[in-house]
Amino acid sequence: MIKNEKQYEYSKECANKFTYSIGLVEADEEAKKNDPLRWEVHRSSLQSHLDKLNQEITEYEQLTNCDKKQPVKIQVESFNKLPDVLVKARIAAKMSQKELADILGIQEERIKECESKDYQCASFLEILDVSEALGVEFKNAFVEVDFDEIEEFKKVAEKWHKKQQEKKSITATTS
Repeated sequence: MIKNEKQYEYSKECANKFTYSIGLVEADEEAKKNDPLRWEVHRSSLQSHLDKLNQEITEYEQLTNCDKKQPVKIQVESFNKLPDVLVKARIAAKMSQKELADILGIQEERIKECESKDYQCASFLEILDVSEALGVEFKNAFVEVDFDEIEEFKKVAEKWHKKQQEKKSITATTS
């Protein structure tokens, strides 16, 4: 996800380089003839990266060019994507990290840190404050509880705890 103008410019440069590289691959008739499968995999890989970059560039441009008179709808696929929503909302509001920090009465470095770490370092209260300052509201939000996933997680956690206990008992017997 592109989070600022510097990343946007860099992404555009990378997209141009991928486009150039794809052109070189497509012009290499000998490689295409000698090993068509490898040629296609190489070309497809470059195209996949280019498509992803172009998607991110388009999204950033849409956010920076949106009409502030109309609410912006940002889809959230999962709760884990909430940090992306906060960054996108700030971009759409044409608000700098410093402006957001000033509104919240905190240091700009704290906003930069939170965004660079996808809000993993932020407390729940900080996330709520940022959400409120950016006017982020959930509309028609549904949460799906996947009981199979819960059971699978329990099994993984149980195995991990069992291994930790085994390590502790081995360490205790060797000490």
